[in-house]
Amino acid sequence: DQNGSSFGERFVTAIQEVYDKGFDNVITIGNDSPHLQARHILDTYQKLKSTALVLGPSRDGGFYLMGLQKNHFNADSFLRLPWQTKALSACIIRLVTSRKMETHLLETLVDLDSIEDIDTLLKHTKPLNKEVLKLLKSVINTKIHIRLPDTVFIDALAFTTHFNKGSPRSLLLQ
Repeated sequence: DQNGSSFGERFVTAIQEVYDKGFDNVITIGNDSPHLQARHILDTYQKLKSTALVLGPSRDGGFYLMGLQKNHFNADSFLRLPWQTKALSACIIRLVTSRKMETHLLETLVDLDSIEDIDTLLKHTKPLNKEVLKLLKSVINTKIHIRLPDTVFIDALAFTTHFNKGSPRSLLLQ
C-alpha cells in the first residue's frame, strides 16, 4: 500500500510500516537500474550488520539502493529530504554524517528516467544482460506515449522511479 500525498511521504511511510512489522533493517531498491545485481543487495545485507546506512548512489544524484538500520531511522528527518531531486544522495549523506552514523557507499550506477538515459546506458556503460539490452533497444526504436498517475509504482521502462526522480509525466519516445 502507498500511503501519503507526496513521494517522500509514501516512501517514508513504507519504510516505517516495514519496521513496525518487527524488522530491524530495510533495504530499498529502485526498479530502473539495469546494472543492479544480487551482489549489491547481498553486500548491503552484510554491511548492515555493522553499518547504519548503505547507499547505492545513482549517477543523477538520487539512489538505486538504500539499506538502513531501524534504530537510525527518523521519519521526520527523512520527510524533510529533497525527494525527487539530484541533491537527494548528498543530503542523505550529510544527514547521516551530521549524526555520526557510519555509512557505506556502493558503486554509482545509472538509472533510467528518460530516453537520453537509455541512450547513455547503451553507448557508454558496461555490458547488460542480452535480454535487457534487446528490450532497451526496442524501446528506443518504438514510439509510445505514456501517462501515469502520480501514485503508481511503475516498471523500469516507464522511465521514472519511485525512489528518486520526478513525478511521472507524459513521454514521447522517438
